[in-house]
Amino acid sequence: MTKVDALKGPMRAPVSGKAATSAVVFLHGYGSNGEDLIGLAPFFAQALPDTVFYSPNGAAPWEGGGGFGYQWFGLGNYDPTQFQGNPAKLRERFESYFPKAEEPAPVINTFLDQVLAEHRLEPKRLALIGFSQGTMMALHVGVRRTQQLGAILGFSGALIAGERLSTDVKSKPPVMLVHGDADPVVPVQATVEAAKALKAAGVACETLIVPGLQHGIEGSGAQAGATFLQKFLA
Repeated sequence: MTKVDALKGPMRAPVSGKAATSAVVFLHGYGSNGEDLIGLAPFFAQALPDTVFYSPNGAAPWEGGGGFGYQWFGLGNYDPTQFQGNPAKLRERFESYFPKAEEPAPVINTFLDQVLAEHRLEPKRLALIGFSQGTMMALHVGVRRTQQLGAILGFSGALIAGERLSTDVKSKPPVMLVHGDADPVVPVQATVEAAKALKAAGVACETLIVPGLQHGIEGSGAQAGATFLQKFLA
């Protein structure tokens, strides 16, 4: 059997006990780890009982230290107050992350290829779920794969270098973005901008803005996301 070892992290087999007919890969946020999002697997498994769930650790140890956190790339002096209410500065900030996002992209792609091979699945039977920086990487990688994935579900994230998307896009998986309108970490405007860029590039994208939600995932957004994924993987 194929080894799924390009990245390390927890996995949950289908709750049905059957062979997987689809797969979901979680991509966690900055400074977190795979154990964080794998806790959502039982919830999503209610809608996707024949799905195997993977939640790998980020490609590098978290620059903040501590010995347990990971990141997909470094954020340096990230300060959301610098671009709150300023879409131009917001775009400039996330455009600047493009070279950094390119670094972990190959290992994420290798990991996805390993998951597909391990379970003998077609690319359209695999979906990505990202949170925060994980959403950035899910969008960055997902639309640049030659063979289209099943779907991308992103929470509290952003699109990196949206102005490059129309020329970079290689496939167009359906996307759903969920964001709280009170997010102090990644402004909700990031999802508004991401949706515009995705649609301009021909990628179907729906959004759900959750009133009062800060930087996190809550019930209504998770349920909407599960219903969205069910359309493509069930």
